[in-house]
Amino acid sequence: MLRPRKKYTVYELQQLKGQRVLTHIHVKSPEEADAAERAGVDLMSCSFDSPEAQARLPLLVAAAPNSFLSGSTPHGMASPEEAIRVGFRALELGASSVYCSGSPRLIEAMAREGIPVVGHLGLVPRHVTWTDYRAVGKTAAEAKVLYTKMKELESAGAYAAELEVVPHELASYLSTNTSLLLMSLGSGSGCDTQFLFSDDILGEYEERLPRHAKAYRNFLAENRRLQDERIAAFREYIAEVEEGRFPARENLIEMDPAEFATFRASLD
Repeated sequence: MLRPRKKYTVYELQQLKGQRVLTHIHVKSPEEADAAERAGVDLMSCSFDSPEAQARLPLLVAAAPNSFLSGSTPHGMASPEEAIRVGFRALELGASSVYCSGSPRLIEAMAREGIPVVGHLGLVPRHVTWTDYRAVGKTAAEAKVLYTKMKELESAGAYAAELEVVPHELASYLSTNTSLLLMSLGSGSGCDTQFLFSDDILGEYEERLPRHAKAYRNFLAENRRLQDERIAAFREYIAEVEEGRFPARENLIEMDPAEFATFRASLD
């Protein structure tokens, strides 16, 4: 069933905190953005960390014009000034906000200029050399560090934070003790949004699905089937050309015989 579309503002999202859990999908193509909007997904995010991704952002915005879309900034922005430039560029291309896994210093620089910023807490894939790929916050000491980092994001001016692979009890506690919108990626149902990547939902990974994710379709098998069909179609085309069966009569453009005779006579 199609749900009515509402392109949220950050203000409206903040008013929804504690009222209901929002759905949130990371999309990677205009087709996925269009499908998410038609399905009624509340929030979307996308990459904005390469020239290709930056060129794709306007296409995603055009495909889902009534949707709130955040663009993830490049890893390793060297200065607050660079962060500000990247943030404004994302907004100019149609993003509703930006995501940044960098330090509160970078987030504060963007927030001071009025750029809506989403931070990151818990497992940060770009920083796994410090944590390895595991749940973060299972001990009291780690939980305290997470709480402190959350408060630092608040003070820096972020309006939200992705909370990745954190024990659900801790995630629920953090969500009720912050003004930030906490976006749960593998952190249970007690946050403000449920966040999944389209690759997980559509079942596109070769690897084992992460524990916190769920596949609702098997696009991997369907994509393999389509690739086999492409190869078969190309082979049939090659065979028909080699055997003289393509182009056939129905593929040809006919010229009136009299006109062709006139043309030949003009040359003679």
